[in-house]
Amino acid sequence: MMTTDAPVHTPTRRPDGATATLVVASPVGPLVLHGNERALVRLDLPGTTTVPVSDDELPEPLLKAAGQLDEYFAGQRRQFDVPSALHGTEFQRRVWTTLAGIPYGETISYAELARRVGRPTAFRAVGQANGANPIPIVFPCHRVVASSGGLGGYGGGLDLKRRLLALEGVSDWD
Repeated sequence: MMTTDAPVHTPTRRPDGATATLVVASPVGPLVLHGNERALVRLDLPGTTTVPVSDDELPEPLLKAAGQLDEYFAGQRRQFDVPSALHGTEFQRRVWTTLAGIPYGETISYAELARRVGRPTAFRAVGQANGANPIPIVFPCHRVVASSGGLGGYGGGLDLKRRLLALEGVSDWD
């Protein structure tokens, strides 16, 4: 597991249930994992800062997520199997769990994602839910693109979306 300087710990439980944070080095920059003794609850893309604490305070789901992210970036993992707690509306959770069914190295449109969640005309709502995904990469929102053939949006920026897709062998995005 590659970690930056040190993991960090948040002493109080936040509304999302996180009690600990771990900063993980990756080829796309530092990723910040938030979780508790039961689950990963959030993954922040590069640009987040935290306060260091010792390794012995980290819950197992964060360590497991860090290991699986290392495997993903090494090209050894195509799906994640991390205990996760998705905090959002029922519709958002349906969108986020549907993301996990998009195969590694493939993309689908926002319209197709809307169809898969049973709301074929709700592609804008699906796009908003996709953008609110609290655990990107693990729930691969970067694999959703615009029907027009463009990349669409991405919370970590389009350069990061291109890099994640290229890592998965999808490199036809300029």
